[in-house]
Amino acid sequence: MNNTLLIVDGNGLMHRAYHALPPFKTAKGIPTQVVYGFFSILYKSIADFQPTHVLVCFDTPAPTFRNKLHKEYQSQRPKIADDFIQQIPMVKMSLDAGKIVHVELDGYEGDDVIGTATKQAEEMGFSVLILTGDKDMMQLVNDHVSTVTPDIGFSKTKVYTAAAVVEKMGVPPNKIVDYKALAGDPSVNYKGANGIGPKTAQKLLAEFGTLEGILNNVDKLPDGRIKESIRNNIEDIKIGKQLATIVTSAPVEIPLKHTKWIGFIEPLRTKLLEFEMYSLIARLYPKQKKSVETKKKKEEKSNLDQISMF
Repeated sequence: MNNTLLIVDGNGLMHRAYHALPPFKTAKGIPTQVVYGFFSILYKSIADFQPTHVLVCFDTPAPTFRNKLHKEYQSQRPKIADDFIQQIPMVKMSLDAGKIVHVELDGYEGDDVIGTATKQAEEMGFSVLILTGDKDMMQLVNDHVSTVTPDIGFSKTKVYTAAAVVEKMGVPPNKIVDYKALAGDPSVNYKGANGIGPKTAQKLLAEFGTLEGILNNVDKLPDGRIKESIRNNIEDIKIGKQLATIVTSAPVEIPLKHTKWIGFIEPLRTKLLEFEMYSLIARLYPKQKKSVETKKKKEEKSNLDQISMF
């Protein structure tokens, strides 16, 4: 049976947990909902998809090459809340305790680390599942790579194969970057070609095949708004393609041989106990004695109820 690598979009998962759950805190007032939600989703994903290997990839606070290429890139995003920032090292410490490999690289986004890990895993014969809510990742989908996206909460998930990407985006995975370059992406603050939306981008790519095919044949377009928009925004379109393209050769070591999934080990349980996550521990370690965990079972009933939001 082929090995399957589950690659986790660490920052995406943390943000989802932060916004979906109420502000859980320990008795000392330490916020914990990011840690709680992160490991709840990780647990469910591993249970559902039974990967043989697991890897988590993160962003870093350092500027990336995209910020240098386009100074307005992601500039509209709100400042990350302090109680979120406080929990990032808590998630990473917990991953370390569980011997779950995580990787990041200054100058590159977590997306690029995921892209690089995906390519290396494919070359080693892995099937790859990317756990993320980011549609940009769909450009990596092929016969050996799928994305797994929360659908309604996290009680349901959507697995995006190449056919599912076409159904969702109107273009195949290998044209996602060209599509975004034309239509733009307001979530990261680049505009593409003014006046060209998703439907027009899909139509142009269906007719000319690629972005380069469109740009090389602008004169063949009928006179009008679309033709003028492309002519007037060629540089923005080209920059958009650079911004949208996930790097698959980032200069980072991906220790795939160390990512073999060995289960949720005891040191992680100890770390989660420090964060008073008794109901989560009961799920991750169902065969353990629960004398400590059950002390606060009633207190965490609301936490368990909230997991339905995922």
